[in-house]
Amino acid sequence: MESPDHIIINGHKHISFETELFSVSDSIKRSNDFHHWLDKRRSVRDFSEQPVPKELIENLIKSASTAPSGAHKQPWTFCAISNPLLKAQVRKEAEIEEKENYENRMSDRWKRDLEPLATDMHKPFLEDAPWLIVAFKKVYEFGENGEKYNNYYVNESIGIACGMLISAIHDAGLVTLTHTPSPMNFLAKILNRPKNERAFLLLPIGYPKLPTYVPDLKRKTLDKVAVFYE
Repeated sequence: MESPDHIIINGHKHISFETELFSVSDSIKRSNDFHHWLDKRRSVRDFSEQPVPKELIENLIKSASTAPSGAHKQPWTFCAISNPLLKAQVRKEAEIEEKENYENRMSDRWKRDLEPLATDMHKPFLEDAPWLIVAFKKVYEFGENGEKYNNYYVNESIGIACGMLISAIHDAGLVTLTHTPSPMNFLAKILNRPKNERAFLLLPIGYPKLPTYVPDLKRKTLDKVAVFYE
């Protein structure tokens, strides 16, 4: 007897879940291959002038939007910027905040921890990258009659979506870095976003400039990041 393609639970339609099943050995191999592929991802600050099609950016955002979210509210808006004037404005405002960070807000220890990354208050990549994606979190929504209601697990939801976006960028052969000029209120003003949206993360996106050099960093080993209870 065939299973139905959908059932009704609590008055709502639930469709049959479909997935591809693998043998245990294949699953282990796939997980190992995926780890080694993802381990090649690096934060890159030097971008090529090679243009990136809008369709590619659209696909990346659609991939990010497959992320799980609290009560499936999908509390995010991804703003994609290629306009040179807007990118220049974003850079100008970001560097104002970064100058204040490096000169007054950051502790000496924080700045020492950043030394291996060779970062400073200057952010040319905000103009060099063909695209910027600003991820905004929607803390609350408005109903049909204008009533206000909160979303659930907003930071967790958009954090997962951004992680999936970064993986999708890597999968497409592009590079990015996570940029969080703090505070980021200027982004909502520049992009004229509604008051229920707050900037969460800024991602410059493009092809890497070649040659490009990145810090020779080592990631923590499994025993440093995981504890197993068997």
